[in-house]
Amino acid sequence: MRTITTTDDLASYCAEAAGHDYVTVDTEFLRERTYYSKLCLIQLAMPGTDDSNAVLVDPLAEGLSLEPLYALFRDTSVVKVFHAARQDLEIFFVDAEVFPEPLFDTQVAAMVCGFGEQVGYETLVRKIAHEQLDKTSRFTDWSRRPLSDAQKKYALADVTHLRQIYEFLAARLAETGRDKWVAEELETLTTPATYLNPPEDAWKRVKTRTHSGRFLAIVRALAAFRERLAQSRNIPRNRIYKDDAMVELASLKPKSHEELSRARLLLREARKGEIAEGILTAVAEGVNCPTSDLPEMDKRRDKLQVNPALADLLRVLLKAKVESAGVAAKLIASAADLDAIAGGMRDVQALRGWRREVFGDDAIELCEGRIALTAKGNDVVVVRS
Repeated sequence: MRTITTTDDLASYCAEAAGHDYVTVDTEFLRERTYYSKLCLIQLAMPGTDDSNAVLVDPLAEGLSLEPLYALFRDTSVVKVFHAARQDLEIFFVDAEVFPEPLFDTQVAAMVCGFGEQVGYETLVRKIAHEQLDKTSRFTDWSRRPLSDAQKKYALADVTHLRQIYEFLAARLAETGRDKWVAEELETLTTPATYLNPPEDAWKRVKTRTHSGRFLAIVRALAAFRERLAQSRNIPRNRIYKDDAMVELASLKPKSHEELSRARLLLREARKGEIAEGILTAVAEGVNCPTSDLPEMDKRRDKLQVNPALADLLRVLLKAKVESAGVAAKLIASAADLDAIAGGMRDVQALRGWRREVFGDDAIELCEGRIALTAKGNDVVVVRS
């Protein structure tokens, strides 16, 4: 089990990998105590049937630069294969603003190929590679050195079996012509906006029961302050204050440290110093926000007049379509999407791209009364007028 700890060795390995059609990639990281993920290990494997061309890269090794790996990521002649790539890609984007190109995500491909919702790597190893994974090292501290042999073995398995899974799924996609579907899905994963967390938009993730513009303005200011501080200190946002404390503060509107001390849900560390001052400033900002700048919740879906019977018909149509196409249902449309379509919304992901081809066109036809559904044996089929 070879571990790369120098830039020269990494450059040599990546130069060799550049001569192959693809390379499999995985990472191990920690995020419990930081805002940004701490990269602890990178696993790479070139095509083959053994482990001789699979390596571990130690990003914690002193003096190691990941630039040779990023150069490989930019090499469009080599497919970079991940499983459930989003968190891995976020690490590389935050570190170097680089995305692997071209990218192949076996989780997305497996969903398109009918392996179920958000299918796990262990499941694919069992069903495609016909192997069992030893997952005992899954929750270890990857930042500690030296790594044990068990940790190394576990980590390497995440890229060695991935080769067979990739080759199987790539062939299946080529046979069915669905490789374009996967490419469409992966566009989101390689869009910078996917990984950016603008502080001014942080309030949209906070669940509140109050839709008052003034209340939301305070939440917006508190959420923005928390996000900026979490990013600058590289700590989890909930270490500053949690969402329920933020909502409480928006209700209390404290103007002084004395009033701030009455908050029941605020952490002790947030009642003094920089955080306390930031809270009071944010509350004042929200209270004094001009009326013209008050935020509003997106109420489009709240105002929908959803016909429950039509929504149920769309669910039946979706089930029939995914059974026919062999695609995971949630990849096409969520329950909220179906309600939105039934309520007349058309700016829904299920009505765009390949989803429209598989489901969306008939969903609109059903809503507009131009098709019907009927049973034919054990199947549900579309009847066109």
